Amino acid sequence: MKQISRFILVAVLILSVTVLNAQQKPKIVFQDLNHDFGTFKEEDGPQTTSFEFTNSGDVPLVLNSVRASCGCTTPKWTREPVAPGQKGTIQVSYNPQNRPGKFTKSVTVQSNAETPVVNLTISGVVEQREKTIAELYPRLLDKLRVRTNTISIGRITSNESKTGTLELVNDTDEPVTVGFKSVPPHIVATIKPEVIPPKGKAEIKAKYDASQKEVFGYTSDRIYLIIDGDDNYRNAITLSATVEEDFSKLSPEDLANSPVATWDSESFDFGTIAQDDKVEHSFELKNNGKRDLIIRNVRSSCGCTAVTPAKKVIPAGDSVPIKVVFDSKGKRGRQSKTITVITNDPKNSTTTLRISSNVETES
Repeated sequence: MKQISRFILVAVLILSVTVLNAQQKPKIVFQDLNHDFGTFKEEDGPQTTSFEFTNSGDVPLVLNSVRASCGCTTPKWTREPVAPGQKGTIQVSYNPQNRPGKFTKSVTVQSNAETPVVNLTISGVVEQREKTIAELYPRLLDKLRVRTNTISIGRITSNESKTGTLELVNDTDEPVTVGFKSVPPHIVATIKPEVIPPKGKAEIKAKYDASQKEVFGYTSDRIYLIIDGDDNYRNAITLSATVEEDFSKLSPEDLANSPVATWDSESFDFGTIAQDDKVEHSFELKNNGKRDLIIRNVRSSCGCTAVTPAKKVIPAGDSVPIKVVFDSKGKRGRQSKTITVITNDPKNSTTTLRISSNVETES
């Protein structure tokens, strides 16, 4: 009987301690869990609000961490323990710079409270500020500003012409005269107006005639400008294009008798090599079609990779090795390079070969 009484007494004591511990958990109570900044201007700068909380528990409250969901949101909080019945704050700032439009961000609060994780939310709408000329046109060409110094023609067939444009801005207080020092023969370029007034604009139009340049794949040319008599080579814009062969006029018979490019493989891993090693591998290209297969262009992604086709015209049923030499000088770690091969195969004119290796350096 005494043993049963002792058992009951121990059980009651354990239960009492458990209840007491549960009652002694701090409790974090926020006045608000959300704050809406409303609409404000980007130039107004960071916006700040404070979330106030109370420890309604029986023991001190400690905030273990306060983490924002975005680098644009910065929290500051009460670092010391908050005694029962006392208040603390979490200050949250939002930086609107270069972030126009609506936003909603969260702040995760972790503590030793009865509810260990609480999420706070801030929201609002940022009105975009008017950008300066320097921000809209960040690149400089002598006295002039441009968004970019490249005119991209994009994809163009080998018998086609396309025109691209580039806007020039004179952000000075004096007129600026612009002309051309040199333009490639397959490009026709004009500037209007040639004298750009103060705070004014001009437009370069460049017509690219692919039929006048026997090249396939990605290509780029430079157009050199004379600005107020200065023909500095830095005053240049780049015109880029990707030239593709036009197969649209081939008849069904032409397609049936066309060349067919077939590769033994399209990737090769040299494995682990030492720095300064030169390694080589040959990909085999076979013509499984009925007419000559012509290699139009071969281009590697890196100067460290040399590519040498044994020949550029492959008769039907014949094959040719494409030797690739990789120079690991100055390289370290995992390397991956590509070789783009363009042929006159109408169904598969472009093939990307890949080589890889792991370059180790002496310890």
